[in-house]
Amino acid sequence: MDSATTDRGQAHAARLAPYVEPHLARRRDGITHPVHDFLFTYYSFSPSKLMTWEPGWPASGTPLLLAKHQDMIRSTLSLLRATASRPAQFGCFGLHEWAMVYQADETRHPQPLRLGGAATDTVVESHRITCSHFDAFRFFTPPATPLNSLQPGRDDRAAYEQPACLHGTMDLYKHAFRLWPLVGSDLVADAFELAWEVRITDMRAAPYDLTGVRLDPGGDPWSPIRIETPEGKQEYAAAQRTYAERARPLRSRLVDACESLIE
Repeated sequence: MDSATTDRGQAHAARLAPYVEPHLARRRDGITHPVHDFLFTYYSFSPSKLMTWEPGWPASGTPLLLAKHQDMIRSTLSLLRATASRPAQFGCFGLHEWAMVYQADETRHPQPLRLGGAATDTVVESHRITCSHFDAFRFFTPPATPLNSLQPGRDDRAAYEQPACLHGTMDLYKHAFRLWPLVGSDLVADAFELAWEVRITDMRAAPYDLTGVRLDPGGDPWSPIRIETPEGKQEYAAAQRTYAERARPLRSRLVDACESLIE
């Protein structure tokens, strides 16, 4: 390994260490984190791979791996192109997380609901639910499912994905790491850091009371985005616009990477 590669690898590891090392320490101690664990559990890329720098094809990866991933590359490219072609929508206000606990006896996280169960249900019932992301929609409670004005399915993601969706933006990280090391680690890390910020916003707008939770990497305290209020809706939509702008070049880089990998 030449010195330039070593330097790139060390810089990459140092960049991601503030995110990865606290997670590994919590995992060793059996401590869960309601916000950050999502980036290491639902998104199943291992911390060791995330911390390992690879330049991308053709310098990393193998012809066998490239051939094996052709179907995934093509389906990912189709989804990315479809998402980029669609106008951004800023009216969902993060209500997918509220629909996941609507009329539920048990919630997805042990933390209490910020407004309580009855008031949380009222928020859901008093809004138009417009979730376009299947992997969020599939976790709606049964009573909430018919309240969604869209009915995305597992096999028609490209017909629904839109560029302002927070979960769609987080999924750029998934699309990148699933093709690693054919897709280089710099793009994976860029997508990871954006997904990290988006996940924090996603949970700040969720119905849970996370008082006392500290957020990596700076130790900032959790605070809610009160999307049940006009001010909270404005804050959420403004964050969506910022993330959509930041996601656009990442999506474009992923499109370019997929195009270059198609045999």
